Amino acid sequence: MLDKMTNRLDFLGNALVLRAERQRAIASNIANADTPGYVARDFSFGDAMREATGSSSGVTRMATGGSVGTSGIAGAKGATDPRHIPLPAATTGTGAPGALGYSVQTQPSLDNNTVDLDRERANFVDNAVRYEATLRFINGNAKTMLSAIQGQ
Repeated sequence: MLDKMTNRLDFLGNALVLRAERQRAIASNIANADTPGYVARDFSFGDAMREATGSSSGVTRMATGGSVGTSGIAGAKGATDPRHIPLPAATTGTGAPGALGYSVQTQPSLDNNTVDLDRERANFVDNAVRYEATLRFINGNAKTMLSAIQGQ
């Protein structure tokens, strides 16, 4: 019975961690917008959630969206529990399965930098709004469970 009460919180917790990782990747792209030869990185949030939850059910579709580029999610290196969330590995540039994907270049540049600053800013804001919404859902669920426990 406890599983039924905490499944939604676990799902939203996974979404929150992945949103934070995606925000970090987008911030790195923005910070390197003027670095010659820098290749923008991103990952598919939907694929990451499916991998983190271990399903492709309809509940996963609830929090997906807002991703650009190819997908790729890191394996859980050093994970002590099979339910741990695999996070994108920003340091692996091998292109192996599990690495961050490369964003598709929309405008060629002379210095071979693939960061589209307008797209990255839009992704940053979109991801920040979704992160905030996930936090609000978690707070709402926690308050609902607390009021149910207290009998109010």
